[in-house]
Amino acid sequence: MTKSHGRGRAWLSLVSAAVVAAPSFASAAELNILTWEGYADQSFIPKFEEASGCKTTSTYVGSNDDFAPKLAAGGGVYDIIVPSIDTIGLMRQAGFVEPIDTSKIEGWADVYPEFSGANDVTAEGAVWSVPLVWGSISLMYRADKIDPKPDSIGVLFDEKYKGKVAMWDDKSSLYWTARLLGFENVYDLSDEQLEAVKQKLIAQKPLVRKYWATAGELTELYANQEVWVSNTWTGLQSKDVNALKKGFEVVEFTPKEKAEGWMDSMQLVKDSPNSDCAYKFFSFMLSAEGQCGIVGSTGYFPVNPKAVSGCLTGADAEAKKVNNIEFVKSLVMWQMPTRLDKYLEVWNAVKAAP
Repeated sequence: MTKSHGRGRAWLSLVSAAVVAAPSFASAAELNILTWEGYADQSFIPKFEEASGCKTTSTYVGSNDDFAPKLAAGGGVYDIIVPSIDTIGLMRQAGFVEPIDTSKIEGWADVYPEFSGANDVTAEGAVWSVPLVWGSISLMYRADKIDPKPDSIGVLFDEKYKGKVAMWDDKSSLYWTARLLGFENVYDLSDEQLEAVKQKLIAQKPLVRKYWATAGELTELYANQEVWVSNTWTGLQSKDVNALKKGFEVVEFTPKEKAEGWMDSMQLVKDSPNSDCAYKFFSFMLSAEGQCGIVGSTGYFPVNPKAVSGCLTGADAEAKKVNNIEFVKSLVMWQMPTRLDKYLEVWNAVKAAP
């Protein structure tokens, strides 16, 4: 599929203007990070703070659609953001971030080249983000409730599980549904295809207990026995649910329509006064302590295989796809939709429908 940067000019102008209109900045020697749950875990962040002298404050997002509004509203409050590969190009186009000087980053040369050289990581002759961690979006279900064993996205639309389905509150729900309907280029759907996706999702709404926004929210839904099947951030929520020992187990699977692949990377917010701390953070997160730390706290896969050679070996390394970049090629890797505004419009219409 061809990578495209097309999007609505009006929306781009709006967020760009918001950047200009909000000039306040965080204090120096502090690092304010807009990121995902588990990405600034206390199992490794104190090590960075002690080594660097930079104090961190983290704010969490539940969707890639959260980054632009938070940056537009907060101006210079944040120094680093950690969007996914389908969103980093948008951050560049909106003027929220500045190019990265990779010569200042230890471990850059050891990052999988498939990520360090990916579209939007590198663009316009510059590097715009630092790969951090990657993985897939799979499906998850209660093994004691879902029968027979599912193999398709269709389980999310099965009337048998009315009220027991959870879906991520994210535009990627359109991608899932498009694949179920047999559409190939899920990031460049026609108006007719998007209408079919919208109607399928609206028809699904009576089955959905909740559109979940955070990893913790989905974990709670399972723990409280409110849902039996959902999409999931591979490795994270299944680990958390099963660790609760509620008398049942959840199981992940890759559907026959394929799973989605993603890569999250760190970007430097434009004109941050804390760029020195930011570059120290980039280097730390590509080091053994950073990569082993984030893999341990999330269950996701490392971008620097060399850094995890001491903490991931044998079966653990195999499970985390260390040096198995071929796995990436089996996934439907996220891309920024050709018509991002249209996709957001359709997803919002689904949620607003009765």
